[in-house]
Amino acid sequence: MGEQQCHSRSLHSHSDSPTVRSLSISVDEQNVIPGALSLIRELRPDWDLRHVQTKLFTDGITNKLLACYLDTSMKDAVLVRVYGKRTELFVDRKDEVTSFEMLRAHGCAPELYCTFQNGLCYEFMRGLALGPEHVCQPHILRRLAEIPSLKVLEQELNWLQKYLPTFESPIVLCHNDLLCKNVIYNEEEGHVRFIDYEYAGYNYQAYDIANHFNEFAGVSEPDYRLFPDRETQLEWLRHYLGASRRLKGEEGEAQDKEVDDLCIQVNQFVLASHYFWGLWALIQHRYSDIDFNFAQYAMLRFKQYFHVKPQVTALQPAK
Repeated sequence: MGEQQCHSRSLHSHSDSPTVRSLSISVDEQNVIPGALSLIRELRPDWDLRHVQTKLFTDGITNKLLACYLDTSMKDAVLVRVYGKRTELFVDRKDEVTSFEMLRAHGCAPELYCTFQNGLCYEFMRGLALGPEHVCQPHILRRLAEIPSLKVLEQELNWLQKYLPTFESPIVLCHNDLLCKNVIYNEEEGHVRFIDYEYAGYNYQAYDIANHFNEFAGVSEPDYRLFPDRETQLEWLRHYLGASRRLKGEEGEAQDKEVDDLCIQVNQFVLASHYFWGLWALIQHRYSDIDFNFAQYAMLRFKQYFHVKPQVTALQPAK
């Protein structure tokens, strides 16, 4: 962002960043063990394959999961997951690997050893596979509440993609990162200018405004009590719509219903802003060398997402 900002929100990718190993091996889902041992030969060349033990955890209609190990305690186990036939029709495997790496970087997933033609291999994580009787226990509940699971993130993304377009916010050229430090106010000339356009692009009008309102909370230590109240939002939006009218050569002021409708749209897109920057922070936590607690920032954004979701979805435009 601006040079004056010490905690920049920019993705630092490094050419030497680790990548997931890809093996040109296909595992027969009807006879998993031979293919799994071929993978182990590549991943654990020091293992004597004659002593490798296997355990099939799942044999369902979607995926098959096989553990390969030497130690009976399974501390050294490698899990081989074979994708079910044609599951790529509804699961984007590239996105899955990206999410896997992102969550691993945040300490929420096991190590991903490799991908192969029809599956992937990853670290066996010792512990209890939770059931309904466990997740409500206070000591577990506290740990689950920090970062949403991959399944929850996918569910929320699917919901957002269906829900937000129903508000028919127009597509316009957006800045997409109007945090306070990216707005420069020239008091002498009486105008503001925006800087840093790395996230700029076409997006929903309501998203850009919602994102700016979220940034009232700040970046380093966000305080969402500073999110503009309804009166402030309506004043801001009335000025915005008035300026838009003047730029189009239209006369008159924005009508109350027009302002109210835009306010409702903006508050829905507050969710998209929190979701985006929450994911962004998880990626930054893995790759950025900036001295900033991205993990905590991700937690704060997702926490705020779920806090405001019932409030904003209850808003309905006037008939």
